Amino acid sequence: MRSSRRTLDDTLHTERAHHDTCRAALAAMVDGAAAQVVTGEDVSASGADAEVLGYRLRSRAKALRELPEGPLFFGRLDFAADDPGHGGQNYHVGRLRITEDPAAPPLVVDWRAPVSRAFYQASAGEPQGVEVRRRFGWAAGGRGDSADLTGFEDEHLGRGESRISDIVAAEIERPRVGPMRDIAATIQPEQDDLVRGDLTDSVCVQGAPGTGKTAVGLHRAAYLLYTHPRRVQQAGMLILGPNRTFLSYIAEVLPALGESGVRQATLLDEIARHPVTGADPARAAALKHDARMAEVLRRALYARVSTDGVADLAVPDGSYRWRVSAARLAGIVEEVRAERQPYAVGRERVRARVVRRLLEQAERRSGPPPRAWVRRIERARAITARLDTVWPKARPEEVLAALLTDRAVLARAAEGLLAPDEQEALLWARPPRSHRSARWSAADLVLLDEIAGLIEHPGGYGHIVVDEAQDLSPMECRAVARRAEYGSLTVLGDLAQGTTPWAARDWRVQLRHLGKPDAAVVPLTTGFRVPAAVVELANRLLARLDVPVPAATSLRTDGELTVRPTDDVPGTTVTAVRAALAREGSVAVVAADADLARVRDALTDAGIGTAGPGELGARVAVVPANLVKGLEYDHVVAVEPAAVAEAEARGANRLYVVLTRAVSRLDVVHTRPLPF
Repeated sequence: MRSSRRTLDDTLHTERAHHDTCRAALAAMVDGAAAQVVTGEDVSASGADAEVLGYRLRSRAKALRELPEGPLFFGRLDFAADDPGHGGQNYHVGRLRITEDPAAPPLVVDWRAPVSRAFYQASAGEPQGVEVRRRFGWAAGGRGDSADLTGFEDEHLGRGESRISDIVAAEIERPRVGPMRDIAATIQPEQDDLVRGDLTDSVCVQGAPGTGKTAVGLHRAAYLLYTHPRRVQQAGMLILGPNRTFLSYIAEVLPALGESGVRQATLLDEIARHPVTGADPARAAALKHDARMAEVLRRALYARVSTDGVADLAVPDGSYRWRVSAARLAGIVEEVRAERQPYAVGRERVRARVVRRLLEQAERRSGPPPRAWVRRIERARAITARLDTVWPKARPEEVLAALLTDRAVLARAAEGLLAPDEQEALLWARPPRSHRSARWSAADLVLLDEIAGLIEHPGGYGHIVVDEAQDLSPMECRAVARRAEYGSLTVLGDLAQGTTPWAARDWRVQLRHLGKPDAAVVPLTTGFRVPAAVVELANRLLARLDVPVPAATSLRTDGELTVRPTDDVPGTTVTAVRAALAREGSVAVVAADADLARVRDALTDAGIGTAGPGELGARVAVVPANLVKGLEYDHVVAVEPAAVAEAEARGANRLYVVLTRAVSRLDVVHTRPLPF
């Protein structure tokens, strides 16, 4: 027994020493990256080359400097001597490749490297050449000092040995205080398959609560940045979240994985041409998000193109006048319009074809004219003036303001698409004097983006991760699709958690709106974070939600569910929070807007300090039900579920979200009958 204990201690000592070596090597890498920046700034090269080199070096140095504290490896692979690829080799696996010299074998291999895949995929049945898989246990809350390495587990896969990892279970169940953590140490095989998908593949992850779909999307982003750095960095990477609170919650995941410089935004951030200063009645908002509006807007824009009453075009050239007949000009306009190019491109094509017609006349008269003549004719006032008549310039604000203020304009654009009462609901009740003084609503910004996309294609991204995608409207999906026309998407969501009035009920329909109809839909139904008792309670709501979502399961047999019927909701909420504070972890009190103030006041009167959902390090947060989506707390106190369910049209879905935010314990405080 003492010999076994001594062997374990010796192994732990060896691994701690290796971690010390890795820490010193990482410090040298950071210093070396800073030195490379200084050297790179003096490199003799073209201005463009120097700028690109400098950007890459500075980005690398910044990423290394900003790595958060923590252990430098979490696993190790020992390959069998007869493995053809890595025979007899061993590799430590961590969040970042660490080496003492670029030409030397790595001290730590990046979790995204091909060799690391075996850490996630190897099993006793298919060891993939791995003799031993080792997982390391680190002290919770430590800074990543070698002394924080507290233990390890070995799986002898080569012998057919398999075990349930206590280290993985402890990491998954660790208290949830502060922002979201990465899951590089605990990725499961089905998650790893999604993470390592090809850059060109778009995929939709239908993830039940607690299955780690958000983490999968963020780790896929990190994997693509590692595997295709030039392609992704040149085209750009975008993470779209549902709100700023959610973005704050996930903000540290990619930096922890060694990736910085990725744009993380809400869709409103991405499309906003103006601040939101207006609000729509519910019916008007729903109509503005309806897919039919795409054709209404296209008609409204192209209604500006007209050849009615057009006359012959005469272009002065000294004492001579070049001419294009009215019929030929009208024909050019109709030809270009039929090509369905962006509006601004179409205008310039009309100009180019008119100039070509004049050039042909000039060549027949006196031979090819000089290039200066062509440039002068292209900008001739007569041509620009006629263009302004048949194909005028357009601003999205002008087009939309005319549509929402003029019944006749709207009627022509919406004929056969929107009923008269729908058209009436869309019109502004108090029209502004001009588009410059308009008070744009959030839905208006989506429409402005659609018109802007019709006028000129926006810049796109190489890859976009869209979280909570089930809540996007058809028109919002189109805004995403325009930015992913030449890139790929990772679509994350749960139809059961759709809470907007236009939330999707079918992923195939949603993917068509997103421009990726052939994307694979992959379900994740096994939960690792939400306890089984909580999942079983939430599953009782699924029958009411009218979405094709299978019931979730959970591997978590721990956790607690407490239902607290009461005649004193505020007082019982205080009792539940006090009980929660006797345990480790974060506490969230979640309620409908109508109940929020009295619950917060009761907690304050009881001497319990509270914070809002945006203060991620707070011990107790009071969170409105409509902002809790995507967040996780160790202990959730769900206040009056019936009020949450009745507060909005998709209230049952909202309640499903509320119930599944707890990763350890859930208290349900209620006076009224429970909706489930």
